[in-house]
Amino acid sequence: MPGIPYRGRFAPSPTGPLHAGSLLAALGSWLLARQAGGEWLLRIEDIDPPREVAGAAAQQLRTLQAFGLRHDGEVAWQSRRGHLYRAALNRLLAQGLAFECHCSRADVAAAGGIHRRCVATAPRPDPAIRLRVADGCEVVFDDAVHGQVSQQVDRDVGDFVLRRTDGLWAYQLAVVVDDAAQGVTDVVRGADLLDSTARQVLLQRALGLPMPRYAHLPLLLGEDGRKLSKSDAALPVDAADPLPSLHMLWTCLGQPPLPAEADAGVPAFLQHAIAGFRLDRVPRRAQAASAAVHNTPATSRD
Repeated sequence: MPGIPYRGRFAPSPTGPLHAGSLLAALGSWLLARQAGGEWLLRIEDIDPPREVAGAAAQQLRTLQAFGLRHDGEVAWQSRRGHLYRAALNRLLAQGLAFECHCSRADVAAAGGIHRRCVATAPRPDPAIRLRVADGCEVVFDDAVHGQVSQQVDRDVGDFVLRRTDGLWAYQLAVVVDDAAQGVTDVVRGADLLDSTARQVLLQRALGLPMPRYAHLPLLLGEDGRKLSKSDAALPVDAADPLPSLHMLWTCLGQPPLPAEADAGVPAFLQHAIAGFRLDRVPRRAQAASAAVHNTPATSRD
């Protein structure tokens, strides 16, 4: 919309309840949008039915409401936006920037795991569609948390999938088309998606779409030192009592303790958090969520 200087978004997949790692990304992106006086959109990325859990999206919406993270406008559902993805894919095919690929996963694995040319042993009735990545393709972009990031896409990723062999849309295409269609100016999300950003920048260039600003927030680690997942029961999120989780997430974002008045309730916490949040305090390294409430907030970018 004209006149909106900042538009952020949160885009969960309905594969289970929101865990603390998801809420950290939601809180960080919401705070930056509110701090900027902009909008915060909600998009449900429901384009992978085999991985979806019945009722998960509704539960995620209730959790966000309980944590006070209210969105602007209507919820967008990727499952209803296939016509947009199809139009973008047809443009790429017509320009010779995308191509049908008959390679199986075994074919690609046998060729080193990076697709640089089709090595299919036989044609398939359901080929994937890939983006053609030029030799020597390096993408460099600035991230508000991680600084300048570069990736040699041909060497590290190769020609990547836009539509899968099962006919489902690949995340990379859908997210790029949706961010542009919704006028998203700032993408604030977890650092597990930092590696995907160069591919998205390539797609933005190929489709002539604007490039949003990026900020990738630290991941939360479980007690085993691995990325927190929906199946990790060590750190449940209690929507009936959000304040302890909000304080923990605030600490994991590298922010100093809020004044005592922030404990008056979720609205008071969020009001103080909007006023005090500083992106330059957010650490780059993943944070141990289970110990966060006992640690001094990290303020170093290293």
